[in-house]
Parts: sequence; C-alpha cells; structure tokens
Amino acid sequence: MKVLVIGSGAREHALARALTHDPTVSAVIAAPGNPGTDAIALNEPVDAADPEAVLELARRHDVGLVVIGPEAPLVAGVADALREGGIRCFGPSAAAARLEGSKAWAKEVMAAAEVPTGMARVCTDEQQLADALDSFGPPFVVKDDGLAAGKGVVVTEEREEAVAHGLVCLAKGEDARVVIEEFLDGPEASLFCICDGTTVVPLDLAQDFKRVFDGDEGPNTGGMGAYSPLTWAPEGLVDDVVDRVAQPVVDEMARRGTPFVGVLYVGLALTSRGPRVIEFNVRFGDPETQSVLARLESPLAVLLGAAADGGLADHDPLRWRPEAAVTIVEAAAGYPASPRKGDPIDGLEELTAGPLAEHVHVLHAGTALEEGQLVSSGGRVLSVVGLGEDLTQARERAYEGVEAIELDGGHHRSDIALRASRGEIRA
Repeated sequence: MKVLVIGSGAREHALARALTHDPTVSAVIAAPGNPGTDAIALNEPVDAADPEAVLELARRHDVGLVVIGPEAPLVAGVADALREGGIRCFGPSAAAARLEGSKAWAKEVMAAAEVPTGMARVCTDEQQLADALDSFGPPFVVKDDGLAAGKGVVVTEEREEAVAHGLVCLAKGEDARVVIEEFLDGPEASLFCICDGTTVVPLDLAQDFKRVFDGDEGPNTGGMGAYSPLTWAPEGLVDDVVDRVAQPVVDEMARRGTPFVGVLYVGLALTSRGPRVIEFNVRFGDPETQSVLARLESPLAVLLGAAADGGLADHDPLRWRPEAAVTIVEAAAGYPASPRKGDPIDGLEELTAGPLAEHVHVLHAGTALEEGQLVSSGGRVLSVVGLGEDLTQARERAYEGVEAIELDGGHHRSDIALRASRGEIRA
C-alpha cells in the first residue's frame, strides 16, 4: 500500500518515518514534505489546503491511504474531498474539525458531552473582553477562537497583555471572537486518541513545553520539546480520559451527524479537582508526536487504516517500546517573534552516521536546500529525538544530539523533561 502524508513539518516527518517501518506500506509520498522526508519518501509539491489538488495527487499515485498532518487542510475540507473521491483518509471532515477551528464551538460540544473543563466566556467586542477578564481575574487565559498555528493562546498575570492579545484576536474580522477561560492549575498532559467515528483507541501520554525559554518563561511557541511516557501520571488516567472525555465527545459528534474520524488531541490540566480539558485539537500535536511515535511498535498504517475504515473495535492492542523518548526543538535565531531564515545547518551527517545514530534521530521542520546546503527556513527548525532506558538517559542522548548541530543563532530549551526525570512532578 502507498500512503500519502500531507504536510511539511517535523510532525509529518515523524509520521512518514513511522509509516516506512510498517511492513504493509510499500511507499510513502510526502506533500509537500521537506528535505528530511525527501530522504525516506517521495516529496511532491502541493497546496496542502487545496482539496482538489490533494485529491488529484492521491489519484495520480494510486495511494491506499492519505494521512493529513496539519489542521488547516482539515478545516479547509481536504478530508471531505478525498472521501467523496473514493480515497481512504485519516482525518476528520471540515464539520468535525470545528473542534479545533472554533474554541467556542468546542466548549459547546464539551458542555453537551458533560466533559470536565474550565469555565469560559466568548467575547465579540472590547467591553465583553474587559468584563470577562475582570470576572475571572489573573492569571488571565486568552484564546483566539480560530486557528492560530498553536500560537493563539496567551496566559499572563498582566491585564494589559491579556487585553492586547484579545484585541488582536477581535481585529481579525467581522465575525472574530475571543475566548476568556478560567485558569487551570496543575501539570499538563497530552493524549492522542485515534477515533473511527464510534470507537476510541488511545496512544500513550506525553507532555510538551510551550514557552520559549527555560523555566516556562517567555512567550508561547508552537512547542519547544516533549517527552513520553509520563511516569508521574496517576494510574488509570488514560482510561479515565477516554471514558470521561474522548468517548463522550465522539458519541456527541456522531449524534450531531458529524462523526469524528481521526486524531482527537486532548490537552489536559491535572488539577486539584481532577483532570480538566484545556483544549481539543483534531490532528497529531507537534512536538508530542515525535516522542510518542518513536515509542510505538504497532504498525502505524494498520492502525490509521482501521480508523479510516471504521474498524478500530477489531484492532489488536497497541504495542509500545519500553524506552522513554525525549524531543528537543532547535529553533532559529529570533524565534518566535521574528525567526531568521537562510542560516546554514551543519552536523547532521556526522550525527546520523555516528555512534548516537542508534538512539537519536533528527526530524526536519523549518529547513530547505539552497544549492546543496541545508538552511533554516522557519521558526522551529529541527526536532532531535533521543531514546533511552529512562527519561534521564533519553534526555542525555537527545541533548548530545542537539549539541552536534551547528546553526548560527539557533537556540533550544535546556530543561525539557528535566523535572520529570528528577521525579519532581506530582499530580
């Protein structure tokens, strides 16, 4: 079977890498892909958010399955066009993708499904924004109602910063809305749930790091690193989240006539009152995917194909590698405010061919080739994934891999998974 992966980031590189290890997969096509996927798959240029262009590409290559990575193509209806064209697709319809496309609508679905989450108010003008901020008080949680590439949320003690972000969100158009939420305490966790419209199969837990600097300082980013498993998570947490969150939402979506087929990403806060949903996404998260898929032993194409076919109830239990995985994001100079592009990247050949290669791999995100030289082309440039017997060893290997990379002005956090490796996190 040929599999087409839509997208160009490190998440898509991780998906392509996992798919190439699946014995049922004969070839992987990445569209548009990146220099990293080009080494393991066939890259094809395409506008990922153009449903007809993606459908034509899938037909041309006679693919047996399409896996959609980013959220924008899902909201644009790419999955709908593929299914209508008779192509198996892993990814929700545009109607179901509203769970990520609209934070306000997601809250409505959560309320109907009786999902535990924080209180929220939806604002459409400056006065409503001010009233909501005053009602909740600091820390202020301000979310763009629409898609914002993982950077639409501000959590701050400063009211002026909260107002400023809220006004930016409201200025995006006539129908723009901003969501003000109750701050949820406690450590955060991410759970990917594979769904076929009826059945839910959870992957393993992960935790990511949104702030750009050590100690969770600085502005939010798309994610500076992640690790899996969560050795500190309460026993039974995954089953609890499936029973109280994922399955009720999948049931509610089916009741509304918008069955959910794809990844339901459940972002959680493990509060003093129990788990609470921070947000839903409708695709694999980045950079958590890089760590989770590094540990998955079960064939990925078989799993995603079963979801596309409505057959998860008959899927074998998932198998996991016993190792821990830690992902470090190497970012470009100036990220996240104004990432610099065009800086040469060196050291990857030595890393992939050296003694670390057995335990460390590098996934491309914001890279490009210019006259044979690999250069930075985006904010998050590379994801370095280390595997080890435990988080301590996985961290050591991942950071050893990061240190081998040469990127002028490149920066990364030095504390990914550090507290977890020391046993300092309690839920």
